[in-house]
Amino acid sequence: MESALDMSMPWWHFVWRGVAAYVAVLVLLRLAGRRSFGDMSPFDIIVLIIVGGVLRTAILGSDASFVGPMIAVASIILTNRLIGWLSAHWPAFNRFVEGYPAVLARDGKRDRRALRKYGVSDSEFNRELHAHGLEDEREVAIARLEPNGKITLIRRGA
Repeated sequence: MESALDMSMPWWHFVWRGVAAYVAVLVLLRLAGRRSFGDMSPFDIIVLIIVGGVLRTAILGSDASFVGPMIAVASIILTNRLIGWLSAHWPAFNRFVEGYPAVLARDGKRDRRALRKYGVSDSEFNRELHAHGLEDEREVAIARLEPNGKITLIRRGA
């Protein structure tokens, strides 16, 4: 029986695999668009579980030790902290990672092209209006799809 400390590859393999997986998933999520996980649906949760399972192999390979996964997890956490720090201190980097808000409606008029581009259905937009106590878009000064996938509505005359 192998020891829990016997790793199948050098420690730095776990570091670069963890960092590479983190960056790759970040890029894929940015390419998927801001609506990907804004409001987690059961489908989004399934995707996250499957991605996690697939990434396990990409990060750890066939390693069954205790130490290898701990090194990989520490590398992912440190990468996340580094990206957070860079985002807080370098606005251009933050915009690259996070993106910009998109205007979905302005001065009481929906931007149908923007709604289609960002995958927001009319019924979903109407639900957001109602959740904010508004009857229709004529009451909206501006509606933005934020980089985190949430819709922000500003009432006219507010």
